[in-house]
Amino acid sequence: MKILIAIVLISLCTCIQVAAQSSRATLFDFRTQTRNNPPRITAATSKQVLDAVFPKYLSDPRYCKAAAVETAGAEDYLAAMRKAGQIVPAIVDLATGSFTAAGENQIAYVISVGECDASHADNFGSKRLAIFSGNKLVLNVDLDFKSGILKKTDLDANGVDELLLLGGDMHQGILVETAALVEVRNRKLAVVQDFQKVFEDSCASLIRGSGVEASVIFLGPGRRGQMPDFQIENYRSGCGRTKRWRLMSKGVMSF
Repeated sequence: MKILIAIVLISLCTCIQVAAQSSRATLFDFRTQTRNNPPRITAATSKQVLDAVFPKYLSDPRYCKAAAVETAGAEDYLAAMRKAGQIVPAIVDLATGSFTAAGENQIAYVISVGECDASHADNFGSKRLAIFSGNKLVLNVDLDFKSGILKKTDLDANGVDELLLLGGDMHQGILVETAALVEVRNRKLAVVQDFQKVFEDSCASLIRGSGVEASVIFLGPGRRGQMPDFQIENYRSGCGRTKRWRLMSKGVMSF
């Protein structure tokens, strides 16, 4: 009888936890929400965007001649490649919205610059954010290796959209993803909130105790003109196909 009561209490607590979680506004759930969904862009649009962003670039990696670029003493190998036009850029994501001012009809493009011979240590090259109003390039900034747009938001309801950006890296069979919420301030990209590591999958490493860890970012109450508080819960599951998530910690996930 005591065992039955314990089972009922555990089930009740689980139901209460799930109900409470579902009633909260969620910015992003890295356990279940999809990412890395490349946009469909015509060749003409791609050329128009890249021509506006880069003074010179290559259309194919086969044309790379990185060895001919003088990099001795250069503090930044990637910068040297960009300056020499030894890049093979590609648009990897986009979003529409009002990013530099309220009421604007704009497109934000995430571009993988593709510096020639960029290695895994260089995250295979830098990434840029280019924002266009019609055909006019209004912002062109480095993205600190963030490589995708997870979501467009206007959390402070000021008419200017923020972008939730994704970054990622794979090493020794361990996939790590990071996220940051950014917005444009005074024609510069500002970080509203750096969520740091939000996902880790170590299953491919075959290390004992491997598993999947994922964050859920909740939104606290907010007022117009102000950002809400962000609340992070981190969950862990084993490597099986059916994920059984259990709460691991709260706050920024440790590396």
